[in-house]
Amino acid sequence: MTDAVIFDFSGTLFRLDEDDSWFDGVTRDDGSPLDGHHVAELMRRMTAPVGEVVEFDDVTRHAWQNRDLDPALHRQAYLHVLHQSGVIGVGQAESVYGRVVDPSCWTPYPDTADVLKSLASASVPVAVLSNIAFDIRPAFEALGIDRFVTEFVLSYEIGVVKPNPEIFLHATQKLGIDPSRTLMVGDSEEADGAATAIGCSFALVEPLPTADRPTALRDALARHGL
Repeated sequence: MTDAVIFDFSGTLFRLDEDDSWFDGVTRDDGSPLDGHHVAELMRRMTAPVGEVVEFDDVTRHAWQNRDLDPALHRQAYLHVLHQSGVIGVGQAESVYGRVVDPSCWTPYPDTADVLKSLASASVPVAVLSNIAFDIRPAFEALGIDRFVTEFVLSYEIGVVKPNPEIFLHATQKLGIDPSRTLMVGDSEEADGAATAIGCSFALVEPLPTADRPTALRDALARHGL
Protein backbone atom coordinates (compact mmCIF):
# COMPACT_ATOMS: atom_id res chain seq x y z
CA MET A 1 0.00 0.00 0.00
CA THR A 2 1.26 3.48 -0.88
CA ASP A 3 0.62 6.24 1.63
CA ALA A 4 2.95 8.95 0.29
CA VAL A 5 4.61 9.99 -2.97
CA ILE A 6 7.96 11.63 -3.64
CA PHE A 7 8.46 13.25 -7.04
CA ASP A 8 11.64 14.27 -8.77
CA PHE A 9 11.48 17.73 -10.41
CA SER A 10 13.44 17.92 -13.67
CA GLY A 11 12.17 15.50 -16.31
CA THR A 12 9.42 14.31 -13.97
CA LEU A 13 7.10 17.14 -12.92
CA PHE A 14 8.66 19.92 -15.02
CA ARG A 15 11.01 20.04 -18.00
CA LEU A 16 13.28 22.72 -19.42
CA ASP A 17 11.59 22.90 -22.82
CA GLU A 18 13.69 25.41 -24.69
CA ASP A 19 12.29 28.44 -26.48
CA ASP A 20 14.01 29.47 -29.71
CA SER A 21 14.28 33.04 -28.40
CA TRP A 22 16.67 31.84 -25.67
CA PHE A 23 19.31 31.34 -28.33
CA ASP A 24 18.86 34.53 -30.32
CA GLY A 25 22.35 35.88 -31.00
CA VAL A 26 24.03 32.80 -29.53
CA THR A 27 26.67 31.41 -31.87
CA ARG A 28 28.99 28.43 -32.01
CA ASP A 29 32.75 28.83 -31.71
CA ASP A 30 33.01 29.06 -35.50
CA GLY A 31 30.58 31.99 -35.54
CA SER A 32 27.65 30.03 -36.96
CA PRO A 33 24.21 30.10 -35.29
CA LEU A 34 23.04 27.12 -33.30
CA ASP A 35 20.92 24.69 -35.28
CA GLY A 36 18.13 22.56 -33.86
CA HIS A 37 20.35 19.53 -33.35
CA HIS A 38 22.94 21.53 -31.44
CA VAL A 39 20.28 23.17 -29.27
CA ALA A 40 18.77 19.76 -28.43
CA GLU A 41 22.18 18.37 -27.47
CA LEU A 42 22.97 21.46 -25.43
CA MET A 43 19.73 21.14 -23.47
CA ARG A 44 20.42 17.43 -22.88
CA ARG A 45 23.78 18.31 -21.38
CA MET A 46 22.27 21.03 -19.21
CA THR A 47 19.64 18.71 -17.73
CA ALA A 48 21.38 15.32 -17.59
CA PRO A 49 20.84 13.96 -14.05
CA VAL A 50 24.01 11.86 -13.90
CA GLY A 51 27.34 11.37 -15.67
CA GLU A 52 29.88 13.75 -17.19
CA VAL A 53 28.61 15.50 -20.29
CA VAL A 54 31.84 17.28 -21.41
CA GLU A 55 35.53 17.12 -20.59
CA PHE A 56 36.55 18.52 -17.20
CA ASP A 57 39.80 19.38 -15.48
CA ASP A 58 40.24 18.88 -11.74
CA VAL A 59 38.73 22.26 -10.82
CA THR A 60 35.70 22.09 -13.09
CA ARG A 61 35.13 18.39 -12.25
CA HIS A 62 34.92 19.34 -8.57
CA ALA A 63 32.36 21.99 -9.47
CA TRP A 64 30.38 19.50 -11.58
CA GLN A 65 30.38 16.81 -8.92
CA ASN A 66 29.19 19.27 -6.27
CA ARG A 67 27.02 21.50 -8.46
CA ASP A 68 23.78 20.64 -6.70
CA LEU A 69 25.15 21.50 -3.27
CA ASP A 70 26.25 25.08 -3.91
CA PRO A 71 24.85 27.77 -6.25
CA ALA A 72 28.32 29.14 -7.02
CA LEU A 73 29.62 25.72 -8.03
CA HIS A 74 26.45 25.14 -10.06
CA ARG A 75 27.09 28.31 -12.04
CA GLN A 76 30.77 27.47 -12.54
CA ALA A 77 29.98 23.94 -13.69
CA TYR A 78 27.30 24.87 -16.19
CA LEU A 79 29.16 27.81 -17.66
CA HIS A 80 31.99 25.36 -18.28
CA VAL A 81 29.56 22.94 -19.97
CA LEU A 82 28.26 25.74 -22.18
CA HIS A 83 31.74 26.84 -23.20
CA GLN A 84 32.82 23.25 -23.85
CA SER A 85 29.69 22.78 -25.94
CA GLY A 86 30.68 25.59 -28.30
CA VAL A 87 28.78 28.55 -26.84
CA ILE A 88 31.24 31.41 -27.11
CA GLY A 89 31.37 34.60 -25.12
CA VAL A 90 30.70 35.11 -21.44
CA GLY A 91 27.55 37.07 -22.15
CA GLN A 92 26.07 34.35 -24.35
CA ALA A 93 26.77 31.61 -21.83
CA GLU A 94 25.41 33.71 -18.97
CA SER A 95 22.23 34.36 -20.93
CA VAL A 96 21.58 30.67 -21.55
CA TYR A 97 22.51 29.73 -17.99
CA GLY A 98 20.09 32.35 -16.70
CA ARG A 99 17.24 30.43 -18.32
CA VAL A 100 18.28 27.20 -16.61
CA VAL A 101 18.05 28.69 -13.12
CA ASP A 102 14.90 30.74 -13.78
CA PRO A 103 11.91 28.74 -12.44
CA SER A 104 9.58 30.57 -14.82
CA CYS A 105 11.39 28.97 -17.78
CA TRP A 106 10.49 25.43 -16.69
CA THR A 107 7.38 23.88 -18.27
CA PRO A 108 5.09 21.60 -16.26
CA TYR A 109 4.06 18.28 -17.74
CA PRO A 110 0.38 18.26 -18.77
CA ASP A 111 -0.73 16.10 -15.84
CA THR A 112 1.47 17.66 -13.13
CA ALA A 113 -1.13 20.00 -11.64
CA ASP A 114 -3.97 17.46 -11.75
CA VAL A 115 -1.85 14.73 -10.17
CA LEU A 116 -0.69 16.91 -7.30
CA LYS A 117 -4.21 18.19 -6.72
CA SER A 118 -5.73 14.71 -6.75
CA LEU A 119 -3.17 13.40 -4.26
CA ALA A 120 -3.86 16.33 -1.95
CA SER A 121 -7.60 15.68 -2.25
CA ALA A 122 -6.96 12.08 -1.20
CA SER A 123 -4.84 13.28 1.76
CA VAL A 124 -1.72 11.63 0.32
CA PRO A 125 1.33 13.68 1.40
CA VAL A 126 3.75 14.66 -1.36
CA ALA A 127 7.40 15.66 -1.37
CA VAL A 128 9.30 17.14 -4.30
CA LEU A 129 12.89 15.96 -4.06
CA SER A 130 15.52 17.36 -6.40
CA ASN A 131 19.24 17.55 -6.96
CA ILE A 132 19.27 21.27 -7.63
CA ALA A 133 21.02 24.47 -6.62
CA PHE A 134 18.21 27.00 -6.96
CA ASP A 135 14.76 27.43 -5.45
CA ILE A 136 12.10 25.73 -7.58
CA ARG A 137 9.17 26.70 -5.36
CA PRO A 138 8.27 29.72 -7.57
CA ALA A 139 7.54 27.34 -10.48
CA PHE A 140 4.85 25.69 -8.35
CA GLU A 141 3.62 28.97 -6.90
CA ALA A 142 3.10 30.40 -10.40
CA LEU A 143 0.63 27.57 -11.12
CA GLY A 144 -1.01 27.73 -7.71
CA ILE A 145 0.03 24.16 -6.94
CA ASP A 146 2.62 24.77 -4.22
CA ARG A 147 -0.12 24.19 -1.62
CA PHE A 148 -0.40 20.60 -2.81
CA VAL A 149 3.25 19.86 -1.95
CA THR A 150 3.84 18.92 1.68
CA GLU A 151 7.65 19.20 1.58
CA PHE A 152 10.32 20.46 -0.80
CA VAL A 153 13.57 18.55 -0.31
CA LEU A 154 16.26 20.37 -2.30
CA SER A 155 19.85 19.15 -2.27
CA TYR A 156 21.47 22.55 -1.88
CA GLU A 157 19.34 23.25 1.19
CA ILE A 158 20.01 19.99 3.03
CA GLY A 159 23.54 19.20 1.83
CA VAL A 160 22.85 15.74 0.36
CA VAL A 161 22.37 14.64 -3.26
CA LYS A 162 20.82 11.63 -4.94
CA PRO A 163 21.63 8.76 -5.11
CA ASN A 164 22.72 9.03 -1.46
CA PRO A 165 19.98 7.19 0.47
CA GLU A 166 20.06 9.90 3.15
CA ILE A 167 18.17 12.34 0.93
CA PHE A 168 15.29 9.89 0.49
CA LEU A 169 15.28 9.09 4.19
CA HIS A 170 15.11 12.81 4.93
CA ALA A 171 12.08 13.13 2.68
CA THR A 172 10.19 10.21 4.22
CA GLN A 173 10.92 11.47 7.70
CA LYS A 174 9.58 14.91 6.75
CA LEU A 175 6.43 13.27 5.42
CA GLY A 176 6.14 11.06 8.49
CA ILE A 177 5.61 7.94 6.36
CA ASP A 178 7.56 4.69 6.45
CA PRO A 179 9.70 4.24 3.31
CA SER A 180 8.03 0.89 2.60
CA ARG A 181 4.76 2.78 2.11
CA THR A 182 6.28 5.51 -0.07
CA LEU A 183 6.51 5.71 -3.86
CA MET A 184 9.38 7.57 -5.56
CA VAL A 185 8.59 8.81 -9.08
CA GLY A 186 11.50 9.98 -11.24
CA ASP A 187 13.18 9.90 -14.63
CA SER A 188 16.51 8.31 -13.63
CA GLU A 189 17.02 4.71 -12.56
CA GLU A 190 20.42 5.63 -11.12
CA ALA A 191 19.50 8.78 -9.22
CA ASP A 192 15.81 8.38 -8.36
CA GLY A 193 15.75 4.59 -8.33
CA ALA A 194 18.19 4.68 -5.42
CA ALA A 195 15.16 5.31 -3.21
CA THR A 196 14.66 1.54 -3.22
CA ALA A 197 17.75 1.27 -1.01
CA ILE A 198 15.66 2.50 1.93
CA GLY A 199 12.61 0.45 0.98
CA CYS A 200 10.64 2.83 -1.23
CA SER A 201 8.85 1.66 -4.37
CA PHE A 202 10.00 3.29 -7.60
CA ALA A 203 8.21 4.30 -10.79
CA LEU A 204 10.18 5.43 -13.83
CA VAL A 205 8.91 8.09 -16.23
CA GLU A 206 10.69 9.19 -19.40
CA PRO A 207 11.97 12.80 -19.58
CA LEU A 208 10.31 13.43 -22.94
CA PRO A 209 9.27 16.88 -24.19
CA THR A 210 6.19 17.92 -22.23
CA ALA A 211 3.90 17.84 -25.28
CA ASP A 212 4.87 14.20 -25.90
CA ARG A 213 4.09 12.92 -22.40
CA PRO A 214 0.53 13.78 -21.42
CA THR A 215 -0.34 11.08 -18.87
CA ALA A 216 2.86 9.42 -17.61
CA LEU A 217 2.47 10.66 -14.03
CA ARG A 218 -1.12 9.49 -13.79
CA ASP A 219 -0.17 6.17 -15.34
CA ALA A 220 2.71 5.67 -12.89
CA LEU A 221 0.48 6.33 -9.91
CA ALA A 222 -2.23 4.02 -11.27
CA ARG A 223 0.27 1.18 -11.52
CA HIS A 224 0.84 1.60 -7.79
CA GLY A 225 -2.81 1.77 -6.80
CA LEU A 226 -3.16 5.55 -6.66
